[in-house]
Amino acid sequence: MVTSKPQPTPMISSVRLIVDDSYSIDDPTLYHSIVGALQYVTLRSELSFSVNKVCQYMHKQQLTHWKVVKRILHYLASTATHGLRLYSSPNYSIVGFNDSDWASDLDDRKSTTGYCIFVG
Repeated sequence: MVTSKPQPTPMISSVRLIVDDSYSIDDPTLYHSIVGALQYVTLRSELSFSVNKVCQYMHKQQLTHWKVVKRILHYLASTATHGLRLYSSPNYSIVGFNDSDWASDLDDRKSTTGYCIFVG
């Protein structure tokens, strides 16, 4: 996927993933393997939400879920040289950020919440 078409974002914000029986993928072990490996790249904060979403469908993955996984891989291939520079700071303040997506899961109406806390 290194030579694939670059994607500007890891996931399209309008995509609503659900569990249905319409188009199951042929090889669930490939899905499990790739999504499991993607959990290691969630240290890049922009990937956390997308990887979390595809992880929620490990038990019953469909073609739409696989397309989202492939988009994440396209995004990773196009941003392999991107990174964050971290500098030391004399300021030891604690700053926190929180975001919630209230009842966005179309299957069970559960919410998704995430947070980051920075020191310094």
